[in-house]
Amino acid sequence: METDEYRKMAGVEDAMWYYRALHRNVGLALAQDAPAAGIRVLDAGCGTGGLMRRLQRAQSGWELTGVDFSPLACAFARERTGRPVLEGSVTALPLADADFDAIASCDVVCQVAEPLAALREFHRVLRPGGIAVLTMPAYRWMHSYHDRAVGNLRRYSRGETVALLRQAGFRIERATYWNTLLFPLAVLQRKLLRGRDSSSDVRLYPAPVEAFCNAMNLIEHAWLRRGGVLPWGNSVLAVGRRP
Repeated sequence: METDEYRKMAGVEDAMWYYRALHRNVGLALAQDAPAAGIRVLDAGCGTGGLMRRLQRAQSGWELTGVDFSPLACAFARERTGRPVLEGSVTALPLADADFDAIASCDVVCQVAEPLAALREFHRVLRPGGIAVLTMPAYRWMHSYHDRAVGNLRRYSRGETVALLRQAGFRIERATYWNTLLFPLAVLQRKLLRGRDSSSDVRLYPAPVEAFCNAMNLIEHAWLRRGGVLPWGNSVLAVGRRP
């Protein structure tokens, strides 16, 4: 990811509708599927620390650690969370075997050339019974200027995400699309309107737009909280458990 994108992320991820929805959904999956209270959680590809900040507020008893490839992102995350943040690649985590109860990795595995290597690393550092909560941008045909700007090498279907997790040795607990209600607008924005723009969609939108997008995702979140599955969307969320 370009340096400017990290700076943009740090400036908006506590307020932008997408990050609010992403962190809400990942936090829900961790809370529902993690093995116990008081757990050790790794944010693999933590970026500038937004998810860690949310988890600090929602789950004060969890022990949080971050890892990111970017020194700039690590510096942001350390400053914003006060938690340990290590520099390293998700394909070669600088961590001991069986050291964590849960891993979250948000739109990161899609940025590495060897996604299976990353998932095998997640499996290695998880304790037996631990979970990996993974999000991916959905559908190869949706690859656009936004993906190029943030460093997404490719996008994945739900089935492809599940297959990767299984190849890495995980048992699938759940897998769903999300960002479903806004998906038609995403197609319009990224495939028909913006053309060859080189910037990403990481920005705060006018307040009415932010409120509308957040409301749509709150509807989805309520459905996911009840165990529902969404049939399509701009993103995938999957939970795998290490046997």
